[in-house]
Amino acid sequence: MKSTPYPGFSILIVDDEPAWLKSFSLTLKSCAGINNIVMCQDSRQVMALLDKGGIGLVLLDLTMPYLSGEALLQQIGESHPEIMTIIVSGMNQLETAVRCMKLGGFDYIVKTDEEDRLVGGVLRAIGILELRQEFRTMSDRMLSRELQHPEAFSHIVTCDRGMHDIFTYVEAVAPSRQPLLITGESGVGKEFIARAVHALSRCEGPLIAVNVAGLDDTVFADTLFGHVRGAYTGADQARPGMIEQAGNGTLFLDEIGDLSIASQVKLLRLLQEGEYFPLGSDRPKRMNARIVVATHCDLAAKEAAGSFRRDLYYRLCTHHLHIPPLRERSGDVPLLLDYFLGEAAKSLGKRKPTPPKELAQILATYFFPGNVRELRGMVYNAVSLHKERILSMDSFLKAIGHCRSEQPLPALNQNPFNAFERLPTFAEAAELLVEEAISRANGVQAIAARLLGISAPALNKRLKMSRK
Repeated sequence: MKSTPYPGFSILIVDDEPAWLKSFSLTLKSCAGINNIVMCQDSRQVMALLDKGGIGLVLLDLTMPYLSGEALLQQIGESHPEIMTIIVSGMNQLETAVRCMKLGGFDYIVKTDEEDRLVGGVLRAIGILELRQEFRTMSDRMLSRELQHPEAFSHIVTCDRGMHDIFTYVEAVAPSRQPLLITGESGVGKEFIARAVHALSRCEGPLIAVNVAGLDDTVFADTLFGHVRGAYTGADQARPGMIEQAGNGTLFLDEIGDLSIASQVKLLRLLQEGEYFPLGSDRPKRMNARIVVATHCDLAAKEAAGSFRRDLYYRLCTHHLHIPPLRERSGDVPLLLDYFLGEAAKSLGKRKPTPPKELAQILATYFFPGNVRELRGMVYNAVSLHKERILSMDSFLKAIGHCRSEQPLPALNQNPFNAFERLPTFAEAAELLVEEAISRANGVQAIAARLLGISAPALNKRLKMSRK
């Protein structure tokens, strides 16, 4: 199978020495997976190659017949300022390097430098060019607000504008090779977003998901990196890690905020170097997978508290999206209710029940600490108990009431009356509570009464009294 070109633009290497051209291109391929390379031995052909388009980075030999690297650098800066250029020289000359930087060169590398220095310079340039392209793509997508691949999000039920903005962002960053951080409370659907990212990423390999919560450092390393035979007692056979299983696909690490500091160091090195060592091996392997991570934790707070490494936090935040909780997109509740009713009925071999009209309104007033996952569980429980044509609300009301009763009362320093210079009377406070309940219930008195914990006739009586 033909491998995917990397990077997405071509890299032009210009040198009059064919042996060095071949050697350096093989080094880039073996050390960094760079295979989208064009080679040129005649400096006079460079501008014509650039005019055809598709080239994002040029590596120029400094000393060549016909046109020198400096002369070409100046021409490229004038005709193709969007193309990044690295000067490659056989000698380390400070004055020449400074002069090339003033002409617009991105870097100056010496052929005799160590392999890591040569490859690292090229990878830095690729990273900057990819971020530029991603920014342009993101700007265009966010302005148009139109999805090019809505089918990638067909499994996510929503009508919320904020969620559709997230979809637009996902389309923009999905092809990137940079890490992606997904944050949000438990149950909001972070893995669904990760699957959409993978579907839009153009990755040829599979999506491999790993929940890293509770893994100690050794188990984490063995899970991700694998081991060779004899790496430890009981390791009778070599086992590939999840990185190798992901191949050219996506590695999704869930609950990344629960990683130990030791495991964070290993993950940071993996992201920085793009390579890893299976347990018991002294030969590194190259990572080809895209890394997507997710957490329900506030990583910024954990970083400030010292329980999450700052360098890892900023590397993971290259691309970051936050999924809002269900309570902040209550307009999705009726859609999700209908979707889960159909899904549950099909799963349980029953006819899809008809929900009472007020059920969606009652659910829209609920806090949903478990988010979409909690709503799904409620619906499945109700459908499993369902017998009549109209769905009973009893199991929903029981679940909502049980959760509300477990919520602690506000602490004294959170008392809403602390800021009042004059305390309201009982009658005034009751009137304010009734108004808020009616507002949250969209004017439906039966729902407002349930929110206040009183009967509908009692609420009706209080409303009549307040109107006199």
